[in-house]
Amino acid sequence: MALPAFFDDAPKITLYDPLAELLGASDDGTIEYGYADAVRLAGHSCPTVAGAYLMAVKALRALYPGELPQRGDILVEFADDVRNGVTGVIANVVALLTGATTDTGFKGLAGQYDRRDLMRFDADIPGEIAFTRRDTGACVVASYSAREVPPAPMTMPLLQRILAGQASDEQRGDFARAWQDRVRRILESVDMPGLVTLRER
Repeated sequence: MALPAFFDDAPKITLYDPLAELLGASDDGTIEYGYADAVRLAGHSCPTVAGAYLMAVKALRALYPGELPQRGDILVEFADDVRNGVTGVIANVVALLTGATTDTGFKGLAGQYDRRDLMRFDADIPGEIAFTRRDTGACVVASYSAREVPPAPMTMPLLQRILAGQASDEQRGDFARAWQDRVRRILESVDMPGLVTLRER
C-alpha cells in the first residue's frame, strides 16, 4: 500500500498509554500517531478523516500543554448521534487517538485501565466534540470546517461520472489526485483560523 507522501508531513502526536506500558506494547508507554494511522483505520483519506484527526490532535495538545496526553484517561463527547452523517467515522478516528470507547473497549484490570463509557453522543456542548481530562476536569470543545479549503471545481463532476460508471481510467486518476490534493491542503492549513476551532468549556 503506497500512501501519498504528504501524509508524513501532517502533524504527529505522541501519547502516553499506561496500559501499553503495563502490557509491554511500548517499553515506556509512549506511542506516536500520524495521519497515516487514521487512514489505515478508516480505510480511506478524505476531508472528514483529516478533520477528525486534526481536531483530536489540536484538542489533546491544548488539554496537556507541556506534557504527553494520557491515552485512556480522556472523556469524549459528541454533539451528534453516532449514526448521524459522518459522526461514526469521526468517532473511530478520535477513539484511535484517545482510547475512548462506548461499551466496546477494554474492560480493565482490577478496576483500572477501563476504556469503556469514555465516549458519549447527543451531548449538550458548544461545538462538535468535547475532550475532558478525567484527572483535572479540564475540557476543550473542538469544531471543524473545511469551507475555506474548497475542492477543485472538477472534483464533484468527476465523482459523479465515476459513480455513474461513465469515467475513463484517466478521469478516475484525475479525481483521485484532486481529492487527495484537497486533503493535503487541509492538513497543511492546520493553523488556519476557522479550520479547527477550540474553546474552553
